[in-house]
Amino acid sequence: MSHTAHIPSHRKPRRSASKLALRAGVAGGVLSTIAVAGAAGPANAEPVTETIEMPTLGSLGTDLSSAVAASAEASQQEALDQSLEAQEAAALEKAAKEAKKAKAEADRKAEAERAEKARQEAEAKAERERAEAEARAEAQARASRDAARTQLSTTSASDSGSDSSSSSDSDSSSSSTSESTQVTSGSAAAIVAFAKAQVGDAYVSGGTGPNSWDCSGLVQAAYRAAGIDLPRISYDQSSMGTSVSLSNLQPGDILYWGSRSGSYHVAIYVGGGKYVGAQNPSTGVVERSLDWDTPSGAVRIL
Repeated sequence: MSHTAHIPSHRKPRRSASKLALRAGVAGGVLSTIAVAGAAGPANAEPVTETIEMPTLGSLGTDLSSAVAASAEASQQEALDQSLEAQEAAALEKAAKEAKKAKAEADRKAEAERAEKARQEAEAKAERERAEAEARAEAQARASRDAARTQLSTTSASDSGSDSSSSSDSDSSSSSTSESTQVTSGSAAAIVAFAKAQVGDAYVSGGTGPNSWDCSGLVQAAYRAAGIDLPRISYDQSSMGTSVSLSNLQPGDILYWGSRSGSYHVAIYVGGGKYVGAQNPSTGVVERSLDWDTPSGAVRIL
């Protein structure tokens, strides 16, 4: 039995491939030296009986396998690290894209909100300008009505003087002249002026102005110009005030057609045997003689 047979079997520490190669080289060099020394020694030299312990092939194979396994493990770890780095880079790139997309969406919403706010401000401005224009138009219309009322009062006063100078005429003539030259002032003048100012406007069922009317809508608006509120419907309007005969009319009286509590048409007496009313879609607002369409009756609100 060799000396190596008594060496207990155990696993030696791993050695690197370079150390294994160095060990193999040293062992080979020792063997070569022994061989050269044996060949050069004397013929009667005693044979070398000392056994030199050399590394076993099994140990070398085990160390080599361990080195290969370690190298493979290191390669696998490196590959895993590279994979993780690639995943992290991809995650960062994805997060950057999503952040860019979110910012673009936020910018789009902010721009839409700014546009909507600008639109609302523009609409509000247009509404204010429209209201101001309507107020100016109403003021101008009111000034025009006041001027017409003043002119009507002046004309009526002049005609009244003429009536006084011709008092010697017959009773029928005096009555006709008096009716045609009645003095219109105050609320009655405002009502008459407003009604005459609408002559030529269109007739529209349910119309309440400013450029289209039905019969009761025109009467209601004319009285509102004098600060008097009337109901909207014709038979309600003709039911108000005091009933007067057609021979005793005064400017501003309301004329009605049909019964007083069930009239189907109304108009405004403007003096001189005439009235102004929103007749129908074909004629619109017109000024007509009482003889053109004689009313059923009249009421006096003033």
